[in-house]
Amino acid sequence: MSTKIIFLILPHVHLMDLAGPDQVFFESIDIGADFELEYCSYTAGLATSAGLPFEKIKHFSKVKVKSGDFVIVPGADLHFIQSRTFKKEKEIFSWLNACHELGAKICSVCSGAFVLAESGLLDGKSCTTHWKRTKELQEHYPKLRVIENVLFTEEDGVYTSAGIASGIDMALHIVEQIKGEYFAHKVAREIVIYNRRKGNQTQQTVFTDYRNHIHAGIHMVQDWLQENLDKKASLTELAEIASMSDRNLTRIFKKETGLTVNEFTNLLRKEKVHNLLKQPDLSRSQIAGKVGLKSERQLSRILHK
Repeated sequence: MSTKIIFLILPHVHLMDLAGPDQVFFESIDIGADFELEYCSYTAGLATSAGLPFEKIKHFSKVKVKSGDFVIVPGADLHFIQSRTFKKEKEIFSWLNACHELGAKICSVCSGAFVLAESGLLDGKSCTTHWKRTKELQEHYPKLRVIENVLFTEEDGVYTSAGIASGIDMALHIVEQIKGEYFAHKVAREIVIYNRRKGNQTQQTVFTDYRNHIHAGIHMVQDWLQENLDKKASLTELAEIASMSDRNLTRIFKKETGLTVNEFTNLLRKEKVHNLLKQPDLSRSQIAGKVGLKSERQLSRILHK
């Protein structure tokens, strides 16, 4: 069964807060993710904060939500979100809580955190919003644990992000949770984001490191290596993938990544081995074969480098 990604669109929505995460999930679908996009609101006659109008959008009460789905509230004009007019829309806040109780994940981008806060979903939880509004969010909702200087947070099935670009980071994080690191990396590359960012900017992985360049041939070689770790390829075969000579591949790969092809391959092997070691049904010999090594001895050598 597909995972629904539901956008709750408010009047005066910030277009990039909506379009950025939406594009991440759209591209994910395009390369094979079993996602379904759906859009809803509570009123007709919507327009973005810049005045771009929308056609009529489905009322949120007509949306069927199940456990594992995601409901995302993009940021909108904060004056509107804090207005008495909006805060009277109690059914929206009740609906968000009901979705969470069903097991859906609730997410916000930028000022969307104020909507989740008003609903009570953020009470006692770590959360964030745009850096200009973190103190304001904390002052208005003292039960929250507002964190500054982070891109996004996640706690108890509730996600919040700082806004615009960090909404994309949060969406990629969600894709990674469902489809894995490499799939999320491919989506990031599709939308020309070569350096994915984690919520606190401290977590690192070789599957996304050494990819902060725009050389298509080197990316193709890195893709092949990541997808075919159990296979042995000569430098000449890799050079053909990159459409360049052996010598040029050696030089350009080092220039763009800071590593030799062999060093990068061994880092990939090491990380995959660490993941495979978590599977008790695999022997060390089987793990060695899955990463293109001939023996447990080679496996031990890779792990201790």
